[in-house]
Amino acid sequence: MRRAVTSGTPLPAPDDPDPTQPPDPTPTTPSDAAPPADAAPPAAPGLDPHAGPPAGPHPDPPPGPGPHAGPPADAHRDPHPGPHVDAAVAQQLRHARHAPWPYTRLDVAAARAAGHRPHPIRQFVLKTRSRCNLACTYCYVYEMADQGWRDQPPAMTPATIARAAQRIAEHAAAHDLPRIDLVLHGGEPLLSAPAQLAAPVEAVRTAVAGAAPSTRVTATVQTNGTLLTRGRLTALAAAGIRVGVSLDGGLPAHNTRRVDHAGRPGFASAARGLRLLARHPQSYAGVLCVVDLDQDPIETYESLLAFDPPSVGLLLPLANWSAPPPGHRTGRTPYADWLLAVFERWWHDGVRRTRIQLFEEIIALLLGLPTTTETLGLTPAATAVIETDGSIEQADSLKSAYEGAAATGMTLDTHSFDQLLDHPGLAARQLGRDALAGWCRACELVDVCGGGHYPHRYRAGEGFRRPSVYCADLQRLIRHIAAAVQRAAQTTRTAAGAPAAEAADSPVAEAAETPAAEATEAAEAPTAEAPADHPPAVAS
Repeated sequence: MRRAVTSGTPLPAPDDPDPTQPPDPTPTTPSDAAPPADAAPPAAPGLDPHAGPPAGPHPDPPPGPGPHAGPPADAHRDPHPGPHVDAAVAQQLRHARHAPWPYTRLDVAAARAAGHRPHPIRQFVLKTRSRCNLACTYCYVYEMADQGWRDQPPAMTPATIARAAQRIAEHAAAHDLPRIDLVLHGGEPLLSAPAQLAAPVEAVRTAVAGAAPSTRVTATVQTNGTLLTRGRLTALAAAGIRVGVSLDGGLPAHNTRRVDHAGRPGFASAARGLRLLARHPQSYAGVLCVVDLDQDPIETYESLLAFDPPSVGLLLPLANWSAPPPGHRTGRTPYADWLLAVFERWWHDGVRRTRIQLFEEIIALLLGLPTTTETLGLTPAATAVIETDGSIEQADSLKSAYEGAAATGMTLDTHSFDQLLDHPGLAARQLGRDALAGWCRACELVDVCGGGHYPHRYRAGEGFRRPSVYCADLQRLIRHIAAAVQRAAQTTRTAAGAPAAEAADSPVAEAAETPAAEATEAAEAPTAEAPADHPPAVAS
């Protein structure tokens, strides 16, 4: 089994905190900001603690991250800078204040010189609409820390679409990419007329065909489902655009927070759209659902199956150390409990009725297989977001942290996607272990967990170098699934006549060695000691 801590990787410093303990609530200010929770020395040249700052309405997400419960909209909002302050400088200062890691502690040029190579962008999220026909009360675009949507044009213009297509084709050609993925996103992208829905995808495909003819272009639209009609589905199918729908569960009671601007429930319209979509399986990408502790997990899962989804994405609410998720308590793993109830039903079902992305990704990572997820594992981030005004941003999920957290200061007119690769925010998400807290680097599950989803690591005044706020939940979930896979492997090997010892001597077996209860206790013990050095799709 591969050991979690490799030669040259620093272990946590003695004061590396227990990741499941809430941080010191004392607020930090620009003048007395605390060092990152990870007090270990830099993992590689280029992680310079003295480096300066970088130069330079429907919120349903693409497969992977999604709309999540979180802090109120003004929880981390900065006052607008005065007119004498340049907007780009103000953004740099905001990043430095809220997230010293990576914005003042990562020297990207030095990291590149030390051998860290950038990974090209492979998924492009096109914000074709910045407004939504729903007003979900927990929306991360409209109701959380970042309110940048207010300054965005309602729709992406043909000129912006053409410029985006040119930049994407340029990037695909420069890196000889075999495939790129487009996600039409919002706001609610289906606010566009049926005849206009496919225009961004057709523009990109035409540009890519001219600049990088060997690059294949796939496309998905992520919607709340309320505007799905036969005409829209016909237009999307003709353009080869698959449809993903965000829903909180398959019953009206699960969706009380998904309402329109008059406060009327949106479930009936969404359910009608999903039933229509289910008749077009070639266009059906799947359903995304955020875990809600107030809802019964089995009822939620079974109710979603009524819409015949080929895939279900179960997402942890967007939360962090400064705005913990509902039900977050030391010594408890409520999100693992919820997810494992669904896992047991799914795993032991006689017929595989759908794919569940989270479980399949954990299993793949346990087996050492490659995945494309940024929510688990150490796969480098490879997603760029293009807003309706042509600005280039990082993944939408960062909007849950603080105002401007996804901003880069780059636009399609002034920057290429290659320049985005050197932005500290994206570069930090491509460093693998070197970007993680010391506790994470020393953990035996790091290959699977990967430190957890990047926004879940945030703490105001420190940034993104803590373990996930869901650390204990992830440990329990991964170990339980590892034990289930190990038992299945032992049964298969025994039936085939293989020695039982072979089944036990595997990465999955080692990940499952610590019982779930013991793993949780170990993770939550209030100790300053690092864990022992033992040998664990979607895009954001």
